[in-house]
Amino acid sequence: MGDGTEHERVIRSLDELKTLLGQEIAVGQWVELTQDLVDRFVEATSEPQIDPSSADQISQTSAGSIVPGFLLLSSGGIFGRGRRGITIDLGGKLTVNYGMNRVRFPAPVYVGQRVRTLTKLLDVEEIDHRAIQITRLQTIEIEGEREPACVAETLGRIYF
Repeated sequence: MGDGTEHERVIRSLDELKTLLGQEIAVGQWVELTQDLVDRFVEATSEPQIDPSSADQISQTSAGSIVPGFLLLSSGGIFGRGRRGITIDLGGKLTVNYGMNRVRFPAPVYVGQRVRTLTKLLDVEEIDHRAIQITRLQTIEIEGEREPACVAETLGRIYF
């Protein structure tokens, strides 16, 4: 991660997790977004694919088909492969995706570009001693671009 964040650290207590508030806790590997991935997503979801000619109004660097924003949002597993950073293991029985507070797509991503996810810990909240809710800021960066493809505040819960 290059910014002093530890690699392969395992967090096993709530107090230890809270010391990381406001810090980057993980970074994914760069992943190339292929036309095959886009085609499979469009087929599975019926999400329309944006024609690159209409994208010229958004960006001057039209390099091909635009990757659907919801593909980016739903591909955490793909972008999380080979990630480096903090592993949270609080001994829970079940971990679930609880939802999102805010999602933005500041810049288009074109087929063939590479992206990665940076994860920052925003909040940790106890819920009736039966669960912990973790709020993360997930930023999907585009290699070589200033603006991110997606910025999402995600909520996860660990149930005990």
